[in-house]
Amino acid sequence: MDISKAKDIIVEFIREKTKEAGVKGAVVGISGGIDSALTAYLAVEALGKENVLGIHMPELTLTPAEDVLDATEVASRLGIEFKTVDISEILSGYMNTIPESSPSNSHANGNLKARTRMCILYYYANTMSRMVMGTGNKTEILLGYFTKYGDGGVDIEPIGDLYKTEVREMSALLGIPEEIISKPPSARLWADQTDEDELGITYELVDRFLALLLEGETPQVAQNTLGLTNTQRDSVIKRVNVNLHKQKAPAIAELKSLR
Repeated sequence: MDISKAKDIIVEFIREKTKEAGVKGAVVGISGGIDSALTAYLAVEALGKENVLGIHMPELTLTPAEDVLDATEVASRLGIEFKTVDISEILSGYMNTIPESSPSNSHANGNLKARTRMCILYYYANTMSRMVMGTGNKTEILLGYFTKYGDGGVDIEPIGDLYKTEVREMSALLGIPEEIISKPPSARLWADQTDEDELGITYELVDRFLALLLEGETPQVAQNTLGLTNTQRDSVIKRVNVNLHKQKAPAIAELKSLR
């Protein structure tokens, strides 16, 4: 892929979609990671720094200090308006209200954090008449590696056709700090979580595997080509299949036969 041309296409896409929606600005959740940093850079190029709001939403008992510093650094370099909203008390409110809540429910609790952040982004987008920019990449979308109505609850996905490895390449092109590019990806939904540990495969390998599948290769051929284990192959295929619903509008029971 010509990364420079891809960048220009994405920038124009952001301009077109905000114009179609009748808004001039964007809200971006800036986590301190590479995907949100790249999205913020692209939004600024498309709309101007005065029309982009960055929001960092740490959970202060979990979010590493480096993420707070990296998010702040991105906003400072871009010269955009920047807000930090600690979600700790909001989450405590949920936990104190839900009788069955428990720290052991890591998956449900993690998704609740992502959905809380989505609500905050849309609160600001609504009050400012702006669009929420998604920060999901192609790898995450194909795998369903995002929270439905959480980080998947957005208006547009500017980098949604870039594999994770291409996100890194475009980030280097735009001059995003190397410490952000090389940071181990993590959704920070629970302590010591990293994407690649949870997936059981590196992004470099999963990107190549997914690309081969999209080109029409069978899972077995793709596995043999890349030297994946059966566990890695099956894990990726399972994620793709069970998470297809995340890419679609909610299913509706059709009643036209009764009309």
